[in-house]
Amino acid sequence: MTFSIEQLGEIDKVIAQWCLVRVPPELKSQIDHDYEIDGQAVTLFEVRPMWRGEPGELTRNPFVRFRQAKTTGVWKIYWRRQTGKWELYAPASTAKNLTVALAIIEADHHGCFFG
Repeated sequence: MTFSIEQLGEIDKVIAQWCLVRVPPELKSQIDHDYEIDGQAVTLFEVRPMWRGEPGELTRNPFVRFRQAKTTGVWKIYWRRQTGKWELYAPASTAKNLTVALAIIEADHHGCFFG
């Protein structure tokens, strides 16, 4: 299942705003955030210039995934392990909406999202 047009609009509004204000403008050329929506999941990426790449070449590393349970509407929060596998975030694995989910990853009590 995928999100409805209304849900996509709300996701875009909340997540795009977070990505926009998360990094100060003077650092955007060094680090930024982006997101993708796939099915019932929203994945956030850290975007950086490629270390040994051509000028303008970027890397996109996923660091958090929100997945909405269709029946309850609750968002599950996953962090990406070094192995590349997604695991539920133990301190707070669910949120009632994306605003709360973003607040949980901002707090990052175990250093899973921002080191």
